Amino acid sequence: MINWFKYSTPSTFYPLAGRLAPWFMLAAIAIGSLGLYIGFFLAPTDAQQGEGYRIIFLHVPVSWMSMFIYLVMAFWAAVGLAFNSRLSAMMARALAPTGAMFTFLSLWTGALWGKPMWGTWWVWDARLTSELILLFLYIGIMALQSAIENARRADKAGALLTLVGVVNIPIIYFSVEWWNTLHQGASVSLTRAPSMATIMLVAMLLVSLAAWMYTISVALIRARCIILERERHSTWVHRLNEKKP
Repeated sequence: MINWFKYSTPSTFYPLAGRLAPWFMLAAIAIGSLGLYIGFFLAPTDAQQGEGYRIIFLHVPVSWMSMFIYLVMAFWAAVGLAFNSRLSAMMARALAPTGAMFTFLSLWTGALWGKPMWGTWWVWDARLTSELILLFLYIGIMALQSAIENARRADKAGALLTLVGVVNIPIIYFSVEWWNTLHQGASVSLTRAPSMATIMLVAMLLVSLAAWMYTISVALIRARCIILERERHSTWVHRLNEKKP
């Protein structure tokens, strides 16, 4: 049985992250290519929206990821605060740029989808506005951490802001049910069967899985960079440098 607790320190996590990151990236490329091929070439044309609906195979996965990454960030932030764990704080910081990227892509693809369907690039809709607030949260967290020189204080400040911002996630998810919004209802819901063909759902889930594999890979790579920056004076980092040719 693998003792995962031994990887809770930067010195033991660093080599593990280096071994895992390439495999997750390869999985992301393979699964994402398959999902996009199914969505763009095999899935049937939508009866109401025509071919333009196919942006859903990008828009929905990146929108899911924008929220899910924030929840994972909040989890690591809470663990870091509760147990004063350095690695947890580093993981929360490593996830933020990717979460911001997916949130931006969600807004951008949503605008591309909304223009032909709604006749406008943007409306101050509950779903769109709360997603924009999520982007501001990601940017604010990263800016706050960068503004504080002491890494430990920066981690705590960022963690507190992350936890406060969690309230926005259920607002994003349930906004189309709580308010009368222009944004259409969820195609995939926790409370009812999917309102799309099986092949469409398969494509969307494959792209979502690929996005998550990509997120893990990039977060591991970014965490390694953060670890090296913060632990540069540690003995084990000097040993790594000595092993390099």
